[in-house]
Amino acid sequence: MLLFLKSSSKRVKNEKVQDIDDDLQNNKEVATASSSSTSTSLTVWRKSLVFSCNGFTVIGSDGSLVFRVDNYSGHPHQIILMDGHGNPILTICRHKEKLRLVDNWLIYEGDIEGHSAAKISSKKPIFCVRKQKKMLQGNLKVLAHVYRGGISDRRLVYVIEGSYVHRSCKVFDESRRMVVAEIKKKQSTVSHGGVCVSFGLEVFVLVVRQGFDSGFAMAMVLLLDQMFS
Repeated sequence: MLLFLKSSSKRVKNEKVQDIDDDLQNNKEVATASSSSTSTSLTVWRKSLVFSCNGFTVIGSDGSLVFRVDNYSGHPHQIILMDGHGNPILTICRHKEKLRLVDNWLIYEGDIEGHSAAKISSKKPIFCVRKQKKMLQGNLKVLAHVYRGGISDRRLVYVIEGSYVHRSCKVFDESRRMVVAEIKKKQSTVSHGGVCVSFGLEVFVLVVRQGFDSGFAMAMVLLLDQMFS
């Protein structure tokens, strides 16, 4: 089965991602999340490379496959973020509190799919992301707060602001002074006439500041898609 998925990924990638690869080769993007630091720019395609699966495909500026998600369908209980070779990096689990109007998502290291509920509960998450409810927030730009550790921990480390629907979001550190990652619409300039063409909402750019983990930044994209799609 694994061999089939790998061969299918390569075949579908060659057939369906050619346009994106060509654009990346002809127009490599150099972006910055702050004026004083360099950043990495990744192209996020809201589509799986595996046939009959919904997911995400993330391509680097050199056209290489950086991350992928193949188990994404609607609002699944667990989402597994994999590297380009199919190795699990992070698992995202939704945790809904019955007596509170707050939704939480827990981020675990590696793959916990298939583990029993008891085993999952005994494993400590590395981050907890809490969606900000409109009725509770003062700043309408805030989308979510990211805490280190589990639900009971209250150490705020990142704040996400903007609009995911319009693919315009920024991830700030706890001081809200530094942007560590950013989601932007992907645009390309046509060689004849200099016309700027947008790729729509299915293909966009994830800019990651140097020193910030790109895998975790992609996990933020998956969470925002869960919260606001």
